[in-house]
Amino acid sequence: MYLDNSTMLTQNDAMLIPDGFPGQRMLVLPRPRVREYLQQEGTTRLVVTDCGYFPQADSHGRRRVVPIAQVVVMVCVEGSGWCETEVGRFPVKRGQVVILMPGRPHAYGADALDPWTLWWFHAAGPDIEAFLRVAGTTPENPVRRPRNIYPIVSLMSEILRWMERDSTTTSLMAASGAAWHVLTQLASERSRSADSGDAIEHAVEYVRARIVDHISVPELAAMASLSASHFSALFKREVGYPVLQYQTLLRMARARELLDVTSGTIAAIAAEVGYQDSFYFARQFKKIHGMTPREYRDEHKG
Repeated sequence: MYLDNSTMLTQNDAMLIPDGFPGQRMLVLPRPRVREYLQQEGTTRLVVTDCGYFPQADSHGRRRVVPIAQVVVMVCVEGSGWCETEVGRFPVKRGQVVILMPGRPHAYGADALDPWTLWWFHAAGPDIEAFLRVAGTTPENPVRRPRNIYPIVSLMSEILRWMERDSTTTSLMAASGAAWHVLTQLASERSRSADSGDAIEHAVEYVRARIVDHISVPELAAMASLSASHFSALFKREVGYPVLQYQTLLRMARARELLDVTSGTIAAIAAEVGYQDSFYFARQFKKIHGMTPREYRDEHKG
């Protein structure tokens, strides 16, 4: 249970680190800009105020005895941790989502032996608290396991990309739209363990939607609550290819389309399908197609 605002930090609380992890990404919107955005016509309902990605966040955690006005949403894609509300402490495992209501004291932290990897955001707006109550999010029920974690992680990544871009109204609207989509997806789903077949189908959709991104097999497996070896075996059985080879095939299909219908340079096309090194892209293309990208473009087709 929480005590009053004068409560001293425990020794364990004093060891919690709010940020500063190797490889982290984090964006905090200046509070004057938050207030300005929420007062603009057409943007008064919700704004993302903070967001980030913390990989293997050893000793990460916060204890907020004085409540904040934002909802806190955290998606655990690897490792584990915990959260607390005024009701008590709840374990958080990979593939689960934490939703902490605004205006309530709370705490959370990474597991000491298996620290979590998190995508997270905070959002503010006049409708959030009522929406969360209708959605069944309460201090008694802060942790959920969505049926399909992949689109939620994709949306979390989209939020961070828009927030990192700039703080223009256009970017903030896009980030806020993605955040609202996350909340509505979580509200509409009932918790259950994912079926293995569903897990692979969802993973395929996730890979197809993110062909330019680095895909980690252990992270995909963690989001499906499967071991990396079991996930890899299931994926190859269902799809016919290992994860990374399947992503390469998707990239090459997109590259062929760009070579056929655009006049972009080989380097530009390589970058658009996820290869920063155009020479490596050309080698991969030739390995699969038996010809270079330039030779493929020069062929007569149709």
